[in-house]
Amino acid sequence: MTDTNMERLEASPVPEIGRVTFVELWVSLKAGLYDFRAAPGFGLAFSAFYVATGLGLFWLGAGTFIWTLAFALGFPLVAPFAAVGLYEVSRRIEAGEPLDRHEILTVVWRERTRQLPWIGVILTLIFLFWSFFAHMTFAMFFGMSALTNVSTSYEIYFTANGLAMIAMQTVVGAAVAFLVYGVSVMSLPLLVDKEIDFVTAMLVSLRTVSRNKAVLGAWAFVIAGLLFVAMLPLFLGLFVVLPVLGHATWHLYRRALYHPV
Repeated sequence: MTDTNMERLEASPVPEIGRVTFVELWVSLKAGLYDFRAAPGFGLAFSAFYVATGLGLFWLGAGTFIWTLAFALGFPLVAPFAAVGLYEVSRRIEAGEPLDRHEILTVVWRERTRQLPWIGVILTLIFLFWSFFAHMTFAMFFGMSALTNVSTSYEIYFTANGLAMIAMQTVVGAAVAFLVYGVSVMSLPLLVDKEIDFVTAMLVSLRTVSRNKAVLGAWAFVIAGLLFVAMLPLFLGLFVVLPVLGHATWHLYRRALYHPV
């Protein structure tokens, strides 16, 4: 990645989509672990943002819906910036450049004026759709007669309507989650690495996933599984899992896309 503003304004060529193998998933994961161990301070600092936000949302869940929604809507707008720091650390380790704290934070700050915030906007719009759909399906299956406190009366979820609602939300939720994964898994590191517009970056990401359905589909399940396990002990496992996955995603991106000069 270039450092001067004039160089960064020059549009980068669209990368060519390659094929990745299951072996490369393992290699990328090991490389991510290596980067985390090489610079644990950066990984812990950037993952602390996610952990603090997760704990905050968990705490707010017992409070008012408006505050929970406000924080949840804001999270996709700022969350990609923490990933930028992890990608930049991996890029510098790969290039043999010094891990200067000021320079890395400057890269993160500079992204606010580039294309990355638009990815946050797209993720927020997707979240809005999911929030609307979740409330719509609840109203559709339980209607105005559902006066039970759903946070304490869990038995309503085991009724016919409750199970049908859970099934529908699971199917649609999985599709939405995979859409978010598809548009972001390659676009985020690509936008950090190259001077490319966010629409092109998302299309490249979707095409990369489409061309490597089995491998990148497996990577999605690896991410989901590791994050689920990491969240069990009060989100504390995220301090390790998030930076490792962030670094690993950078290395997988480097293997999945070829960058013509």
